[in-house]
Amino acid sequence: MKKPVLALSLFLAVNLSISAQTIFTYGKHKADAKEFLRAFEKNNQPNPADRKKAIKEYLDLYINARLKIQEAYDRGYDTLPQLVSEMDNLRGQIIEPYLSDPTIIDRFRREAFLRSQKDIHAAHIFISFTDAAGHRDTIAARKKLDDIQKRLGRGEDFQDLAAAFSDDPSAKQNRGDLHYISVFTLPYTFENILYSLQPGKVSSPYRSRAGYHLFKNLEERKALGKIRVEQILLALPAGAKEADIKSKEKLADSLYQLIKSGNSFASLAAQHSNDMASAQAGGRVPDITVGQFDPAFESFIVKLQPGELGKPIQTQHGFHIVRKIESVSVVADSNDVANKEWLEQKILSDDRWKTARDFIYAKIKAKPGISFSNIKESSVWAITDSLLDFRPAGAGRALSRETVLFTIGKDQTTIQDWVGYAQMNRYNSSYALRDYSEIMEDFQKQKLYDYYRNHLEDYNDAFRMQMSEFKDGNLFFEIMQQEVWNRAQGDSVALRQMYERNKTKYQWEKSATALLFFCPDSVTAATLMQEVKADPKRWREIMEPYRDRVVADSARFEWAQLPGLEGKTPVAGVATPLVVNPGDNSTSFAFITQVFNRPEPRSFDEARGLVMNDYQAKLEEEWMKKLKKKYPVVINQQAVSAL
Repeated sequence: MKKPVLALSLFLAVNLSISAQTIFTYGKHKADAKEFLRAFEKNNQPNPADRKKAIKEYLDLYINARLKIQEAYDRGYDTLPQLVSEMDNLRGQIIEPYLSDPTIIDRFRREAFLRSQKDIHAAHIFISFTDAAGHRDTIAARKKLDDIQKRLGRGEDFQDLAAAFSDDPSAKQNRGDLHYISVFTLPYTFENILYSLQPGKVSSPYRSRAGYHLFKNLEERKALGKIRVEQILLALPAGAKEADIKSKEKLADSLYQLIKSGNSFASLAAQHSNDMASAQAGGRVPDITVGQFDPAFESFIVKLQPGELGKPIQTQHGFHIVRKIESVSVVADSNDVANKEWLEQKILSDDRWKTARDFIYAKIKAKPGISFSNIKESSVWAITDSLLDFRPAGAGRALSRETVLFTIGKDQTTIQDWVGYAQMNRYNSSYALRDYSEIMEDFQKQKLYDYYRNHLEDYNDAFRMQMSEFKDGNLFFEIMQQEVWNRAQGDSVALRQMYERNKTKYQWEKSATALLFFCPDSVTAATLMQEVKADPKRWREIMEPYRDRVVADSARFEWAQLPGLEGKTPVAGVATPLVVNPGDNSTSFAFITQVFNRPEPRSFDEARGLVMNDYQAKLEEEWMKKLKKKYPVVINQQAVSAL
C-alpha cells in the first residue's frame, strides 16, 4: 500500500525540481526546464522506451532555436515596425477564445448540449413601444398587452391573437408561428424563455427595449439534427413579373428532368445555380440546422428520403431543386469532443457570451482595482451636457476634458474618454436619450473589459505562452530569412558551384511528366478527369471554369510523388485513380504524359530546389558555429536526466 504513495511523492519531487531548474545556459541567458518540457511534449509523441533518445535529439534543436532567437532579440528585430504590427494583428486574431472563463464556458456548453436534444415549435406575439405614427407610447403598449393577456386568460387562441394584434409584420400571414427552433436559433434571452416553458404554455411578458414579447411552446420533438443536401437555386428578384416566374419554373422543371435522367447534378449546379457558394461546391450546401432556412423549405427537405431528388419547390427566394444526401442525428453523447468544440465556438460567437463578462469585471476590480476620483456625479453630468449639447457648464465648470474620472491600474480614464463614449451611446434603439447613469455603468464595464483585454498576458498563462511562442517564431523566421534563406536564394554562383561539385547526388529516380490536380471533392475530380482524358492538350482551357476550386500543376515527378499509383508502373496517356482525403474529402489524381523507367541526372534547373536546400544547410551550419561562440552553451545534465 505504501508503494503508490512513494511513487507519487517521487513524481512530485522530480516535477517540482524540474519547474525550478535551468536546463541549459547560453551566454548570460537561461533556458527553463519546464518551458523546454512543454515545448518537447507539444512537438513530440515518443514511445516511452524512446523518450531518453527523443529528449536528447530535441534538446539539440531547441538549443539551436534559442540561440537564433536570442540573436534576433540582440539585433533589435523585436522592435521592427513590421514585426510589431504583425504581432498586434495576430494578437487580435487569437485573443477571443482566451477571454473566456472555463467554468462559465463549461456551464454554457452543458446547457447548450441539453437544449440541442430537442426542438421547440414556437409562436410569438410582439407589442411595440412605437406606434404607427412612429411615436414611442409605452402606456398604449401596456394596455394592448393587458388586453391580449385577458383574452388568453379567457381561452382565446394564441395564434389567432398573434394574427390580429402582433406588431410583427409577418404575423398576419404566419399567425406568429416561428416554426421549430433549437439552441442558437433565437437570441439567448428568447431561447431561455422558450426552453423554460412546458408544451402548451405561454410565457410571462418579456420587456425588451423595443417592446413586449409573449411566447408559446406549441409542441416539442426530439431534435432533428442536421440535414445535408445539394441544391440548384434559380433565384427570383423581389417583384418578379409573372413571365419571369414562369420562365424560371420551366427551367427548373427542365433541370429536374435532366438530373432524373442521369445528368450530373454538380455540373448543372455549376452552370445554372444562383447560389454561388454551393454552385462552386457542386451544389453542396453547408449542413442545415433547425430554424436556419425558410420554414417551407425546411419542411420540404425534412420529408425527403436520403438520396431522393425532390420536385422543384418555390420559396420567396426562387425555385429550388434539391437532392437530400443524408440526415445526421444530433450528437447524444455529452462527452463527444468534436461536438463540445462546435458548441464552444457557437457560444463564443453568440450573444449569450455577453453575459459571461461579469467574471472579467470582478477580476479587474480585485486586481489591479479601479480607483475613482473625488468628483460629484452632478458635476460630471453638467460638463457632459456642456460638451455634448453646448449648454452652460454650471456645476461642471471646474472640470475639463483632461480631468481624470477613474484609474484602472496605471490606465487613466478622462472626461474626454467618457464624453466620446456617451456621444456614441446616448441613444437607445428607438433614438430616445438614455440616462447618463445607465451609460456610465456600461462605460465603466467597457473600460474594465478593455483593461483585461489589453493586459491579458498578466491574467492568462496560456495566452502569454502562446503570444511568446508566436513572437519567438516570428523572430526565428526573420533572422533565418536574413542569414540563410535570402542569402541562399540570391547566390546563384554558389548554387551552381555546389551543383557541379555534387552532380551525382542530384538524380531523378524513376519518374514521369504529369498533370496533377487537387480538387475540393470527388464529384469535381471525376468530372475534371473525364474532360482532361478527352483532350489533355487543352488542360489549361479545361481548368478555367474550375480555377477558383482546383489547384493544378504540370511538371516532372518521381513515381512515389504521384497520387494513386500505389507502387504500380505509370502509363503515358492514362490517369491515376482518384485519391480521397478522408479528413476533408478533397480529391487528387494525376494524368501521365511521359514515363521515364530508369534513373537519370537532373539538370541544374531541375535540381535547383534540392541544391538550395543543401546550400541553406551549409550556411546554417557555419552560422551556428558563430552563434555558439557568441553564446556558449552549458547543459545541466542533472536537469536533463530528471526529464
